[in-house]
Amino acid sequence: MTKRWLALAALTLAATAGAFTASAASATDPVTLDSGYVTDQADVLSADEEAAVETRLQELTDNSSADLFVVLVDDFTNPTDNVRWADAVADANNLGTEQYLLAIAVDGRSYYISAAPDGPVSFSQLDSIEDKMVPFAADGDWVGAITLAADEIQGDGGAGALRIGLIVVAVVAVALLLWLAIALVRRARRRAATRERGAMPETPDPTDPFSTLTDQQVETQAGLALVQADDAITSSKEELGFAVAQFGEGATEEFTRVVDTAKAKISEAFDLKQKLDDEIEDTIHDRRAWHIRIIQLADEIDDVLDANTAAFDALRQLEQNAPQELERVRGERAALDPVLAAAAPALAALSSVYAPAALAMVTDNPAQARERAELADRSIDAAAQAIAAGRSGEAAFAIRTAEQSVAQAAQLARAVTSLGTELAAIETQAQALVAELQGDLAAAQQLPDPSGAIAGAASATTQQLQLAHADLAGSARNPQRVLEALTAANAQIDAAIAQGRESVERARRVQQLLAQTLAQANSEIRAAREFIETRRGTVGSTARTRLANAETSLTQAQNLQATDPDAALAEANRALALAGQATAAAQSDVQSYNPPGYDQGGFGGPFGGSGSSGGSGIGGDILGGIIGGLLAGGGGGSSRRGGSSGWRSSGGGGFRSSGFGGGGGSRSSGRSGRSGGRRF
Repeated sequence: MTKRWLALAALTLAATAGAFTASAASATDPVTLDSGYVTDQADVLSADEEAAVETRLQELTDNSSADLFVVLVDDFTNPTDNVRWADAVADANNLGTEQYLLAIAVDGRSYYISAAPDGPVSFSQLDSIEDKMVPFAADGDWVGAITLAADEIQGDGGAGALRIGLIVVAVVAVALLLWLAIALVRRARRRAATRERGAMPETPDPTDPFSTLTDQQVETQAGLALVQADDAITSSKEELGFAVAQFGEGATEEFTRVVDTAKAKISEAFDLKQKLDDEIEDTIHDRRAWHIRIIQLADEIDDVLDANTAAFDALRQLEQNAPQELERVRGERAALDPVLAAAAPALAALSSVYAPAALAMVTDNPAQARERAELADRSIDAAAQAIAAGRSGEAAFAIRTAEQSVAQAAQLARAVTSLGTELAAIETQAQALVAELQGDLAAAQQLPDPSGAIAGAASATTQQLQLAHADLAGSARNPQRVLEALTAANAQIDAAIAQGRESVERARRVQQLLAQTLAQANSEIRAAREFIETRRGTVGSTARTRLANAETSLTQAQNLQATDPDAALAEANRALALAGQATAAAQSDVQSYNPPGYDQGGFGGPFGGSGSSGGSGIGGDILGGIIGGLLAGGGGGSSRRGGSSGWRSSGGGGFRSSGFGGGGGSRSSGRSGRSGGRRF
């Protein structure tokens, strides 16, 4: 009887304990947050207080990068630790890194702020916030405690960031002002240097002697040069007057022209100087250019007058030694006779061989040479008469005329014989070019000619060779014309041969590249095919399509290899690219369909052992395909989380859409790492 009562008491006690345990566990499991910011399961906030807290927490969301959610319960149980309980609620409700959970156990007199390690508020700041909340929690002022937490998390409401932004802007502004000041100083210095230098180049030009001179230096030199040039012309005009009186106007006609040229140049220089001195303002570049032009004109005047002075000196030398110079010129004239005598027969001999066009430059040379010789004879007689009469100036001019006439006559006569030598040399060059062109024609016949360009060039060259043979064998040859025509034909055939050889070399390179590409594409296709065939349970249609297209392109490339290498190479490259795409797509399919547990090495299948992440072995090739097929067929339930977190995607309550990341799965490891919380 006693045992029966004891058993009944034990059963009653166990049932009572079980009831209490079931009730506590059900009541204190980590809760699902309400749609707002506050979840008051302890029912310690009035409607007005809850509305005020909701408003303050919405302001926190609007004015900072953080959200704060609050849950009030009677006590933390299952688990009883405030840290683990708050983190469990945050994880279960998918709170993000910028979202904080203030969990308060009203009867258990403890609280804790759950936070992610990489949130905007540091752990030390959270510890400080929890310390400051203790007096409010101890007095049961839950609104004050929550408001303080919101104030501390928000900080200064963005004013700190604004101050930082203003400081950054101020620093940038100061930097810009400093840069502007430095730029203005440098600009002022450059302008000062420019004013000092004027239009002088910053970098001296080795080909410009004026590039190292400032504008002031150029202006000074221009003034001096202009004065010196004007003085030189004045002196030359005086000398010309003396020369006219001494030698006569005929002897000084050339000297008069030289002085007139110098006077024209000095007039141009004075015009420039007038433009520089008038009231019209000129640019520094124009002024520098005009001063340099004045210096250049002065140099040109100096050169022509120096040549004139040298001629005057030579004429005076002739005057002083007129008898001796006259005998010298007579000797030169006597030596001219054999040269003159040979000119006409030489021209006749050339005329019997070459065409008139080839001799056009020397046809009248013998006659012109005889005229120069006759002028020399008359000048020699005039010089002798002037010397006898004591007119040394006229004698000097006549001697100079005779000297120049003899020299020109000799040059004209010798040009005939020189032309014969040149024509013979040209004929030799033409014969050599004929032989070269014949070799080019033979080479052209060995080259492929799909466009007909080589045939056209060869035809034109053959025609020119026929004309050259006829011209060079005739009695009225024109070697210059033949050489010009053969040279043009040689350029044309050389270009065609070069193009043909380049085409041959290009075809060789294409064939070589085609062979390499075909081998590579074939290898890539074979590897892709083997990969797909051994994993066909997991490989989808994309990889198979790319592989089929690759095989088609490879076949097309092989068919075109002999007839159209360029098109074959394009198809081979396409086959290679498609094979690579097929391989990549197949590998992606295998990785996507492998069961998670199996790939991570923790899956033990019916074949024993564990899988590998690469999807190789029996598990990767067979089980991976089977399981992947099952997953693709949709036989089981979805692995996506649903239920309690759905309210967060609705956009209600002002929540940030970016604040919830990661979806389902445990997140406790993402919010651990801080020991905190307070009792009050």
